[in-house]
Amino acid sequence: MARVKAQDGDAFAVLVERHLATIHAFNYRLTRDAEDAADLAQETFLRVWSKAATYKPNRVKFTTWLHRIAHNLCIDQHRRRRPVDDVDVDTLDSGEADIEKLPANERLRQAVDRALADLPERQRTALLLCHRRNMSNREAAEVLDISVDALESLLSRARRTLRTTLRAYR
Repeated sequence: MARVKAQDGDAFAVLVERHLATIHAFNYRLTRDAEDAADLAQETFLRVWSKAATYKPNRVKFTTWLHRIAHNLCIDQHRRRRPVDDVDVDTLDSGEADIEKLPANERLRQAVDRALADLPERQRTALLLCHRRNMSNREAAEVLDISVDALESLLSRARRTLRTTLRAYR
């Protein structure tokens, strides 16, 4: 990041290459749209380039800072599109074959995806950061700009909701 702060394009290219897939996947889990996720990933790295001077390496890990930028961009987009982007989970599988004919593990994966999509945005993000991105509670709390106690509360509520929703798959 020190080289990126100095506007070193080669260093920035390496940084993008290392983290683009992770940020795209994170954005996709939040937006549930591949095109939006790609656009937001690109915007995330544009922000990294333009805001590199604001990064404080002694205060926060780079990946935490990067995920916070991506998260904030996803939230901004969601707020702008809220009236037209609410997804009806019942229509997500409309183009697929009869769900009963799918293998059990695929049905479970789809059920988990739907259950995650139905969680409130902050609960879903907390779970993704801690369980998919393997961030510590402190790092995830920094991304969400909340206390560790508040993050743990979000995680607890999310897990409780998922347990209830997915009870049929036990």
